[in-house]
Amino acid sequence: MDKALKYLDAHRDPILNELFELLRIPSISAQREHVNDVRKAAEWVARKLNALGIEAKVFETAGHPLVYGEWLGAPGKPTVLFYGHIDVQPVEPLEEWQTPPFEPTIREGNLYCRGASDDKGQLYTHLAAAEAWLAADGTLPVNVKFLIEGEEEIGSPNLPAWINEHRELLAADVVVISDTAQFAADYPSLCTGLRGIAAFEIEVRTGSADLHSGSFGGAVPNAIEVLSRILTGLHDEVGRVSVPGFYDDVDEPSAEEKSSWSRLPFDEATFIASAGVKATWGEPDRSVLERIWTRPTLEFVGIMGGHQGQGHKGIVPARAVAKCSARLVPKQDPKKVLEAIRQRVMQLAPPYAEVLFHCGHGTPAVSIPTDSKWVAAAVAALEKGFGSRPVFIREGGSISIVTTFVRDLHLPCLLMGFGLPDDRIHSPNEKFSLKDFQRGARSSIALLQELSVR
Repeated sequence: MDKALKYLDAHRDPILNELFELLRIPSISAQREHVNDVRKAAEWVARKLNALGIEAKVFETAGHPLVYGEWLGAPGKPTVLFYGHIDVQPVEPLEEWQTPPFEPTIREGNLYCRGASDDKGQLYTHLAAAEAWLAADGTLPVNVKFLIEGEEEIGSPNLPAWINEHRELLAADVVVISDTAQFAADYPSLCTGLRGIAAFEIEVRTGSADLHSGSFGGAVPNAIEVLSRILTGLHDEVGRVSVPGFYDDVDEPSAEEKSSWSRLPFDEATFIASAGVKATWGEPDRSVLERIWTRPTLEFVGIMGGHQGQGHKGIVPARAVAKCSARLVPKQDPKKVLEAIRQRVMQLAPPYAEVLFHCGHGTPAVSIPTDSKWVAAAVAALEKGFGSRPVFIREGGSISIVTTFVRDLHLPCLLMGFGLPDDRIHSPNEKFSLKDFQRGARSSIALLQELSVR
């Protein structure tokens, strides 16, 4: 391991220059004009893996391609599967970027570029670790597999089918994913929980067509008004969800977790400022971190109805729709939650309106036990890579593929994020700390060693 770490330090600039090559490829999976760029990025990664001695191949899917690679030269040792993605978010609005979004630029110790943190830069820490081991020692201490997709930013629509067809390729002991963040600068972190999601729409119809508000207003129901009353009935005055059964399966965090979180450097004023809001909101008996990490939510994410164009139109709308989603915590079943919400919506529906409930996609939450030998290996590796003991955190978002790994493939996952909360992922001026890139790569080198002795 010492030789690998020395190689990493001695070859810092060449490794970064190769990362810059990957970052310059505008692999935006959501935009059709960049279809060839996503493929170009996949082919670039496959070439890199093959050059390292990791046998890799580009696989086709019904959408963008993905890359699978493996090095199985450590018989009797564990097999680690690294997952990451080479597709990135769109870059608009362009005028807000200080430098071109696909031209890697270093400013004040940070690497600025779309994909720098999400996820090309974080993924590349593991490629750099593999390179360092192979160059310095000619071998790896464990068996290694890479699964790198090109559709994560559009919801990985084709990855589950590919995984189902190639389950034997993904046989492993543990999965490592670096697509999350540290809690704060100099706080190396292991994420032990992700919220799930259940999406749905509420549609209200009060008539066959919009009506003239002068001729009919006050005498016929208004679809927007009906929908607003239904939505208002889904929460109480302090933000709790007013749906019978919604909280039935919600577990409380352990006393150990709560104690650990209380020692984190969380500042509510800074949180409010970063969110651009005037105050926090939600269950008053829960801390902000608890609300984000351990409590389910019901959010209204879009509303449509009536006249949306320029100017005024005097109508009584006959149709209104609300797009909604519930963020779920471990043990909550998306189907059960959606059914409870549907029943509450129908209870609130007045007899003079037709109310329709449309179920969307759902992903269960993920909880990762902290007492496994894999987590112990990750803790030791992060401590070696960063020079300080990591903290356990949760995240409020969802990574659907983690659910697939845990629930369908029964693989333990290590969520080792090296980014920072202010990396502006999905926004202009995305960045990744060069210091954290190097510490992430050092942690990955150490992880391969730690996994080999577990």
